[in-house]
Amino acid sequence: MFRFAGLFTAFVVFLGAALSPAAAEDKTITVFAAASMKNALDEIDAAYTAKTGVKFTVSYAASSVLAKQIEQGAPADVFVSADTDWMDYAIGKKTINEPTRVNLLGNSIVLIAPKDSKIDNVTIAQGFDLAKLAGDGKIATGDVKSVPVGKYAKAALEKLGAWQAAEPKFAMAESVRAALTLVARGEAALGIVYSTDAKVEPGVKIVGTFPADSHPAIIYPVAATTTAKGETSDYLAFLRSTTAKTILEKYGFKFLISPTT
Repeated sequence: MFRFAGLFTAFVVFLGAALSPAAAEDKTITVFAAASMKNALDEIDAAYTAKTGVKFTVSYAASSVLAKQIEQGAPADVFVSADTDWMDYAIGKKTINEPTRVNLLGNSIVLIAPKDSKIDNVTIAQGFDLAKLAGDGKIATGDVKSVPVGKYAKAALEKLGAWQAAEPKFAMAESVRAALTLVARGEAALGIVYSTDAKVEPGVKIVGTFPADSHPAIIYPVAATTTAKGETSDYLAFLRSTTAKTILEKYGFKFLISPTT
């Protein structure tokens, strides 16, 4: 009987040792982030993993797509939107833990052309003729009805008096990165993207910058979802840190808050 008990105890200890890696399974945070965040956020996440051991599953897409996926039950812990409208939408659908929301970043929109284009140094101001500039080519941006960069682009062009003539030439992409790719491949003569996207794509060049007052302020809010894991709060704190600020500013984002240490 005692021998059996001893064997049983040994078996339990062995089993516990065998299962301990599974019990100590790596923690993972799932982030749904605007496509324009990819390069900067990948670097931030790598820094956070190096510091904490926490790993990431990240989905990059248009903010509109991500907000609706979260609404439909997609298992996200964090939502980073490229505009306030889609964060407001998610809050309205009760999928976001509203007190965790921070309007973290700013950006700008620019006019881009393929690297080898003859178009250069465009002055973007009231009355500029985008349709004439594009010639027979297409103009790429995100879908102006839903994708934030497209919404910003349309607002700017309407204010500058260039939208009506240029509208037929637009190729609406599913995200800002898709629009960027169209221009980089020469499939569109021009594109309107965030300055941060243009800086990470060697196949394009910035030929003009839209005045900040020609469109609503470009703001990236970040928040935890209502189903977020407990470790999400530490990650959100890291996004507000000086380490994250340094990385984000390197990619051209404007940090809108005072960083924590």
